[in-house]
Amino acid sequence: MGVWDLLLVGLVILFGLCGVLLPAVPGSLLVWAAVMWWALKDPQPVAWWILVGATVLMLVSQGVRWALPPRRLRASGATQRMLAYAGAGSTLGFVLLPVIGAIPGFLAGIYLAERLRLGRHAEAVATVRTAMRSGGSSVLVELFTCQLIAAAWVGAVFGA
Repeated sequence: MGVWDLLLVGLVILFGLCGVLLPAVPGSLLVWAAVMWWALKDPQPVAWWILVGATVLMLVSQGVRWALPPRRLRASGATQRMLAYAGAGSTLGFVLLPVIGAIPGFLAGIYLAERLRLGRHAEAVATVRTAMRSGGSSVLVELFTCQLIAAAWVGAVFGA
């Protein structure tokens, strides 16, 4: 597989990661489809194992999300800015403290966005609780799953 193909797959994965945070964009489906396209174009055993792992992770993620409260973030007052901060915090946490840092990073992103907007600690903490109860946990599960798949893809591409 050529450099341009890998770059395109990486861009689709990145768009999928951003799409998890945007309404009406099937982010997790884009991440999975990019990995599938890569596995079909690069018929190495590691590519197929990454695709199988991504498929299993997606199925487990959908099962977990089904058990969580539905996404009603807009009704709780969540803004695009808050979701952008949460996504950036999750990604930064995922990189700085591999894998497990995504969860505190997501929460810290929501907190920071609301602390900057409201200026008070107590109100920012209350907003974090409200956002997580209103579907933030569902977004976090989907984003975390996509980050795991993206990290496996990056590891397979640069590790080979």
